[in-house]
Amino acid sequence: MEITRHFFFTLSLLMVLLIICLIWTERKRELSITKKIATFYFIFSLLITLHFSYQPLPDYHFDLRMVPVVIGGLYLGIGPLLSFLTIVLRGMHGIDMGFLINVILYLSLALFFWRFRPSFWKRTPKGRIKYSVIVAFIISILTVSFLCVSSPTVNVFDAWFAYMVVPPLAIFMIAYCIEFAKKSMIMHQQLIKTEKLHAIEQMGAAISHEIRNPLTAALGFVQLLLEEPKEMKKKVEYLAIVKEELESAERVIQDYLTFAKPSIKQRERVVVDQELKKIIHMLHPIANGNSVEILSHFPTTYYIEGDKQKFHQCFLNIVKNAVESMPDGGRINMETSSQGSFVLIRIQDYGVGMTPEQLQRLGEPYYSTKGAKGTGLGMMVTYGIVKAMNGTIHVTSEIGKGTTFTVAFPLMDWKKNQNVV
Repeated sequence: MEITRHFFFTLSLLMVLLIICLIWTERKRELSITKKIATFYFIFSLLITLHFSYQPLPDYHFDLRMVPVVIGGLYLGIGPLLSFLTIVLRGMHGIDMGFLINVILYLSLALFFWRFRPSFWKRTPKGRIKYSVIVAFIISILTVSFLCVSSPTVNVFDAWFAYMVVPPLAIFMIAYCIEFAKKSMIMHQQLIKTEKLHAIEQMGAAISHEIRNPLTAALGFVQLLLEEPKEMKKKVEYLAIVKEELESAERVIQDYLTFAKPSIKQRERVVVDQELKKIIHMLHPIANGNSVEILSHFPTTYYIEGDKQKFHQCFLNIVKNAVESMPDGGRINMETSSQGSFVLIRIQDYGVGMTPEQLQRLGEPYYSTKGAKGTGLGMMVTYGIVKAMNGTIHVTSEIGKGTTFTVAFPLMDWKKNQNVV
């Protein structure tokens, strides 16, 4: 049973190669098996089958070359290419009777794939697997029949058993793996689509709620202005309220746009320690009102490229949240350091902290850890600004022990960028 043993050995190599290709696709986070990877798999599989062929006689090579040709021809549409390669590679072993049989068989296969592949894809997944296995059986019968006609001195039972069992089994296993992977990837795409739609629904509901409140108030005062004549003083008062409410609605929209399409319109040189000191000065009254002390340690001057106003907005949100997380007072540590080509800005509080679930959702649109008191806009905008300035945010937290924000921005060599204001 030498032919059967060689066939099973080659089948194991083909399955290992298939698993490697599937793992490679998964690690690359691809949503589908690319044609490039699939073509590589089938061509390399063909080389493996021909390299490990069993040759009891000079004119005859027993191998699983039909497996990559059939699967590649039906599933990928490269049957003519694989058939041509099979003929060329077999010809490199010599022009003999086995080569002539190979030419007749695989030229016929090339024509078959070109003619019948469209009907193959009209079938169900199970139908495609059955179709592939039936083709394998037909090729196996033709191959062994040619052997019987040419009467090589080989074990006929071994040849029949090997060709009627192993190639159909190999094609069944590979076709099943392909269909399973295809189904999994479709389900993954549908899941991503569903999650995106769910996020859009949540976003729409949140934006609608946030905008409706100021617009309802503004509409009420406009209605009052239209109902009856008012004194000029009342009109001015009502119009001021309407203006304030419309500006509130505009801020909600602007905050949403900052997250949805983060961009820095004006890039300038930002001196990190100077801007952080300004932020601390702005928040000093709020910190004092909450009995919170802000300690800073900025040993070196670092330069980054970005927007000063958005930089302020980003860290005002983080530090203000840190202050509010310590209702009974406490301490906030702010420090800067460098790591490679990045400046790290670390803000640590000793407040109430967050659970792992809260940490995971931090920065989501309209998600707030403050309950009814928060809109969820602050951290959403902060993440958007950091992303727009090519930075990253890393947050660690523990309930009852506090939270640490570490924001990293690419360092800028301002001496080489004098054109940046």
